[in-house]
Amino acid sequence: MTIRRAVLAALAAASTLPAGAQAFSYGVTAAEVTPHGALLWTRADAAGPVTLRVGGHTFALGASDATDLTVQRRVTGLRAGTAYRYVFTQGAQRAAGHFRTAPAPARSAPISFALTGDADALGNYNAFQVYDRMAREGNDFNVNLGDTIYSDSEVPGATPALTVSDKWAKYRANLAEANLEKVRAATSMYNHWDDHEFINDYSRDEFGSTIYDAGVEAFRDYMPVTYSAANGIYRSFRWGRNLEVFFLDERSFRSAKASANHACDNPDTGAPDLVPTLPQQTRDLFARIEPSLQQPPPASCFAALDDPNRTMLGAAQYARFTDAIRRSKATWKVVVNEVPIMQLYALPYDRWEGYAAERTKLLGFLRANVRNVVFLTTDHHADLVGTAAGMHEFVTGPVATRTFAKEIDDELGRPGSASLVAGAFFKPPPPNGLGLKCAALDSYSYAQVKVTATRLRVALKDLNGRTVKDSDGRNCGPYVLKARSSAPRRDPRAAPRARHG
Repeated sequence: MTIRRAVLAALAAASTLPAGAQAFSYGVTAAEVTPHGALLWTRADAAGPVTLRVGGHTFALGASDATDLTVQRRVTGLRAGTAYRYVFTQGAQRAAGHFRTAPAPARSAPISFALTGDADALGNYNAFQVYDRMAREGNDFNVNLGDTIYSDSEVPGATPALTVSDKWAKYRANLAEANLEKVRAATSMYNHWDDHEFINDYSRDEFGSTIYDAGVEAFRDYMPVTYSAANGIYRSFRWGRNLEVFFLDERSFRSAKASANHACDNPDTGAPDLVPTLPQQTRDLFARIEPSLQQPPPASCFAALDDPNRTMLGAAQYARFTDAIRRSKATWKVVVNEVPIMQLYALPYDRWEGYAAERTKLLGFLRANVRNVVFLTTDHHADLVGTAAGMHEFVTGPVATRTFAKEIDDELGRPGSASLVAGAFFKPPPPNGLGLKCAALDSYSYAQVKVTATRLRVALKDLNGRTVKDSDGRNCGPYVLKARSSAPRRDPRAAPRARHG
């Protein structure tokens, strides 16, 4: 080996030091990638000057305690569809990462990406192997969607993280997992929040702005993202001719849940009814394992769920999103959705079902005006595949927290209840069930997506990289959707029913 090669090898080794080594111990990441730019991030191990080099450019940055030693720089003027390596240095320490800019909007190119969410390092659920598998896919980008920390962990006895400094500690705990550092350095990552970056089932109307402000500050420090008070983190990114990705902010502007102020309390339990919109005939069947379902929910609950003045997105975001997606020239419009939009019935208050009027309005608009819309969602701690107003939704995750199966069993107090619910309700076709194509309730998982000009393929994979198994033991997919070229019907009246769509 020549001296020059030996030096280069030593530098390469220095850029991949393991977590815990004093060389940017929490890794690096590239975020918010466009055809000509990216937002590059690291956390230094000490306050002071930090240097960033990328694409022949050098930038001087500074790490300080004000941002918990995190630094970030938005870089512009890059070439579209080009691979870049970037390097942060501080003294003799250095760390490197990679990303590829998006293709120009006119270029038809296949795009691959993965999406997952719901990651809590506190519970020792696993070692975040889902992120390792995503890194191995060689994707153009990845998405870390929602509950990227658990401010209020489900681990018994855990103290909620309500301040900025407490939330910083949560991000550091997650980034201490080598697999999360690995996927962030491998290619670009779009970061997006849900409720646990703030507190469970968060809305400002119910919990106030103090917890929101702390959550926003800590998230922006550790999960680089584009944010403004007016837009929250709603934004979209074009990846060539075939794909545009829309990120909906479903926390910054939402109304209080319908269940607030006890409007939906079940008469027997005094707690929010488990399935308020489920037809009573079906409620009676499940009353064998949950007797409270024999009691109909109060009328006030239906009034709150259907109230047209309640909103998930807020009027301004709704207008921006619907205008942008209607105008999009991309073949596939992927909507990154914090909470499921398909009808699932169980505890609907925090999901789109809990904002029934706006859900009906939005689905009707999309069905009438936009073709090739696909929803990608986390939050539910399960792999669920279904439709809403004829549009496909793929729910995946979690990375590391209690799975939906365990939550169902705990809620009903009977082991095996989740299997019963999946077999008796999730899988059977309507009117007796939901007719889901997949209802895998006990997997740690991610969605691997490939987009071309004619097809969108979704493979649901577990933390070992294998196809997720459905509740009946069969493979969940892969699922291949074919692009529809004909224009949709432009009839704004074409909308699903509010509570049974």
